[in-house]
Amino acid sequence: MLLFLQQSGIAQDSLYVKSRKKREKTEFTADPQRATMLALTLPGLGQIYNRKYWKVPLVYAGFGGLAYAIGYNSSLYTKYMIAYQDLTDNIPETDSYLDILYFADPRDYDPVLYPQSYNASYYAHYKEGMIRQIDYNRKYRDLSYIGIALWYIVTVLDANVDASLFNYDISDNLSLVLAPVQIPSAATGVGLNISMQISF
Repeated sequence: MLLFLQQSGIAQDSLYVKSRKKREKTEFTADPQRATMLALTLPGLGQIYNRKYWKVPLVYAGFGGLAYAIGYNSSLYTKYMIAYQDLTDNIPETDSYLDILYFADPRDYDPVLYPQSYNASYYAHYKEGMIRQIDYNRKYRDLSYIGIALWYIVTVLDANVDASLFNYDISDNLSLVLAPVQIPSAATGVGLNISMQISF
């Protein structure tokens, strides 16, 4: 048995492709209030929201540097404070100041360990030097705490300003035209002024 099939005379040599509608990209517009709230919540989050990713390492580098300064000055402050207390007490077992004053001979300045040979002027000199170091390290530790607060404010302001200026149009289509304009005056009937037109 033979079957004859009739073929269409038009050959279709192409594939069926679904037509895809192009999705329109919505342009991102930064909201300054939202950027500020995000920056207040977590430092660097406002910069991420504004799509300024390169600023995030700078934000945390500033905080890291200030945290290091706090730790460094706090440790020196504690070290000199303990050494000063050990130098001024009358307990021979407390001698942590020997680690700080390693360059000097304790027989010259220590009234507790060497009461017969110490010099009162050396003792007063080293004691005042420790007080100066205590004040110096306390000052810079406190300034570092203030620096962290200021850096936090700077990062929040940066996020706010970035969001405010995100969609600011900076184009080359600015022009300035100066032209004379005749404006009648009430007294003479004739006047001459210059008009300035700025177009964006």
